[in-house]
Amino acid sequence: MNYMFQPGFLGTKAPFFMDFVTIIVALLPLLVGVAISFAKNRKYNLHARVQWAIFIISVIVVSYFEYGVRLGGGYEAFVKNTQVSHDYLFVVLMIHIVISVLTLGIWASTLFRARSDSSQGGLPGNYSASHKKAGFRTFIGITLTSLTGIWVYLLLFVF
Repeated sequence: MNYMFQPGFLGTKAPFFMDFVTIIVALLPLLVGVAISFAKNRKYNLHARVQWAIFIISVIVVSYFEYGVRLGGGYEAFVKNTQVSHDYLFVVLMIHIVISVLTLGIWASTLFRARSDSSQGGLPGNYSASHKKAGFRTFIGITLTSLTGIWVYLLLFVF
């Protein structure tokens, strides 16, 4: 697993695994947007399969990230080399963590409820309006998670 801590490919002070995870997180709103477009084009089965795939891959990427942070010495090890105020960085990190954890819960709930509603014939159908609202909340959360994740990356490895 030494490759994880080799210099990253984005030209910053970040190790490889941070660059990799940051790229995935940055692309996440776009990927979810593509999945949403399938539903808008009435390709509901494709929409569901792609949403589940993105969700599962995201959980794997977050697990990889957490493993790398723990193996790399935790939060303290990564904040050593930044010029940014540690108090400011900590607040931004906490905002990111709260948004991402809430989003993960909302996203999982939306997916599991959609699976249940679909099997009962409510999607597409009676539950479509509430599913769209839940999907919109999920998309906003994913976008905010992406933006705050990029913000944390910049504070740690660029500024």
